[in-house]
Amino acid sequence: MDTAKDNTPSASYDVVVVGGGTAGLAGALTLARARRSVLVLDSGSPRNAPAAHLHGYLGRDGASPAELLALGRAEVTGYGGRIRSGPAGTALAADRLPGGGFAVRCADGSVVRAGRLLIATGLVDELPELPGLRERWGRDVLHCPYCHGWEVRDEPVAVLATGPFAVHQAQMWRNWTDRVTLLTHTRPLAGEERELLSALGVAVAEGEVTGLEVTGDRLAGVTLAGGARVACTALVVGPRFTARAGVATSLGLPVATVERSGAEIGTCLEADPVTGATALRGVWAAGNVAAPMEQLAGAAAAGVRAAVAINGDLIEEEGLRALEAHRAAGSGGTQGAFRRG
Repeated sequence: MDTAKDNTPSASYDVVVVGGGTAGLAGALTLARARRSVLVLDSGSPRNAPAAHLHGYLGRDGASPAELLALGRAEVTGYGGRIRSGPAGTALAADRLPGGGFAVRCADGSVVRAGRLLIATGLVDELPELPGLRERWGRDVLHCPYCHGWEVRDEPVAVLATGPFAVHQAQMWRNWTDRVTLLTHTRPLAGEERELLSALGVAVAEGEVTGLEVTGDRLAGVTLAGGARVACTALVVGPRFTARAGVATSLGLPVATVERSGAEIGTCLEADPVTGATALRGVWAAGNVAAPMEQLAGAAAAGVRAAVAINGDLIEEEGLRALEAHRAAGSGGTQGAFRRG
C-alpha cells in the first residue's frame, strides 16, 4: 500500500524516516506538525508483530501492536505526512548527494530524495536454536518481564540458560512468580550461582532442552535430553539483538557491538543518546536500532527528540541561507550608502 501515492522517482522531502515503527512514526508526527514535508518508508515488519498485546505504554496498555501502529499512521497522514509500505516502503540503501541531502533506493526500484534522514529500522531478535521456539515467540516464549511478567504472574516459568545473564534473568522473573526454574541447557552454573538460586528458591534443571511441549495452543513444558520434563507455561530466553542497519551501513556508518557486563548481546547503530545524531551529518537514529534495550515508550520519546533535533538543524540551515541571500541582495546598496568621495 502506498498511502501517499508518491512513487515518482523525483519525489523529494525535508525528511525521510526509514522505519515505520513506534520511533519512526513518533518522529514523523513531530516533523509533520512542524510543517515539514516528511515521508515514512515502512517495510511492514515490526519487531513486536508476534505479540498479541503491548504493555507498559501509558494510555494504550493492552492494545495490539497493529492497533498502535494504525493509529500512529493515521495521525502522521492527518498532518500531511506521507507513508509508503511494501516494496515501495522497503529502503535498501542510501547515497549522499554531491549538492547535499540523500537519495534513498527502495525495493521497487524507486528513489526518494531527502534533506535529512531519520533511521528507525529497529532490530531483529536472534533466538536460540530449538524446535518450535520461534513459532511461540512473543506468546509464551518471552524475553522482557516488564512487557510480559504480569501476564504470567504466579505461573511456572522456566529460564533457558544460553548466556551469561541467565541467572540474572531468573532473579528478575522471581519478582513476578516464585515458581521459577533455571534450565542449565548449554550453560553450566558456577557454585556461587547455584547457591544464590537456592537462596532465592529458584529450582535448577540439569540437561540440554530438546523440545517444547504444547497442550492445545499453550506451552505446557519442555523436555530434556535425558527424557525428563519440566512444566512451565512460559519459557524465558535471551535473544541476540541485531540492528537492522543496512541503510546506515550503505552510507558508511559503522555498527557497534553492544556489551553488558563484559558480554556481547548484539549490535546497534551509534547515535547521541539525547538527540539521536549519528557521526554522519544529516542522519539521525532513534529506537531499537540505536538502543536495543529500549521499550515502546522510550522508543517513541527517542523519535520525538530526534525529530526536534532535525527540525532545529533545518531551521539553522534555512536561517544561514536567508542571511546569505539577504547580504548578497543588499551588498551593493550598503556599500554605496557609506562610500566617501
